[in-house]
Amino acid sequence: MNKLKIPQESLKYLIIYPGIVLFVILLGIIPLYKSNSDTTNDIKKLKYQIEEQKSFGNIFSVLNKSMKNKDSNILPNPPKTNLPRPDAEKFQDIFRAIAIKSGLMTVSLTPDLSSLASNSPYLLYNAVIKGEFANLRNMLIGLGGISYLDKIEEINIQQYPDSMEFRIKIWIALAS
Repeated sequence: MNKLKIPQESLKYLIIYPGIVLFVILLGIIPLYKSNSDTTNDIKKLKYQIEEQKSFGNIFSVLNKSMKNKDSNILPNPPKTNLPRPDAEKFQDIFRAIAIKSGLMTVSLTPDLSSLASNSPYLLYNAVIKGEFANLRNMLIGLGGISYLDKIEEINIQQYPDSMEFRIKIWIALAS
């Protein structure tokens, strides 16, 4: 059998050069490949976030336009006036209409006889309404739109199994 005779010097080169190549691969190319892979993943994430932000931008602009066009969040604040004394019973019809619009049921609405008998510039109404608590907000907003409503003195809330009962004392301003 023939033995290959490789010179000692060549054998060193055969071990050293592949070792250098392996060293360059392990310390240079593999970390660079991993870094490129991480960068590619980061770029994909950022592209996804950019697309997400673009869609949020469209939604934001639509919501912003709708908020500018919508004045329903503005509470009414009419200038204060006085109701002529003969028209004082008009308030009952307006109150009932606001209650119905708000989804509440008017149980009773009576003027206080002591404030009616005196020559007071104000008339006190005692109102009892029934319904859901969430509808009371709409009722109060509606009452805020009445220019001759002076103040709401008291609100008592009573919970019953089927609904809530609200007792409200309302002062209206009367003209002499």
